[in-house]
Amino acid sequence: MFKLAGAIDSFNEKFGFYASYLILPLIFVVVWEVIMRYGFNTPTSWAFELTVFFYGIHFSFALSYAHKHNTHVAIDVLESRLPARPRLILRIVTNAVLFIPSIGLLTFYICVMAMNSWQQLEHASSSWAPAIYPIKTLMAIGFILFFLQGLAKLIKDINSLKETH
Repeated sequence: MFKLAGAIDSFNEKFGFYASYLILPLIFVVVWEVIMRYGFNTPTSWAFELTVFFYGIHFSFALSYAHKHNTHVAIDVLESRLPARPRLILRIVTNAVLFIPSIGLLTFYICVMAMNSWQQLEHASSSWAPAIYPIKTLMAIGFILFFLQGLAKLIKDINSLKETH
């Protein structure tokens, strides 16, 4: 199981690194829209939606990377005052009781939403009308990786608990 956790960590590390470059096309689209809107008084019909798509994908892909590196916002007033072993136990319990069930259900329903979108070949209801099903699929992949990273952290914490007799 520890090898599985290591493989998830390794994959999410590389995936998160490369996914961080999604910020570049996002910046390009925003700059393009600003130039077109304010420089030439010809706003685009697609830039706003495209920035939402890029940001949504970027956000969902960053979840697992941020979780791996403990960079999510956290209020650890109680946890920071605990010794190492009780801190590990608290992390294991909160991960098993809160994270795994809630993110597991969220991931499941996001995958269902993506599958339904593919079945309908869903498009946005804007004048540009881009396909949404690939975007929802990419976001579902991001949440799957986030869930797997939570499992990896749980495995590593249980392993660390065994080592801290």
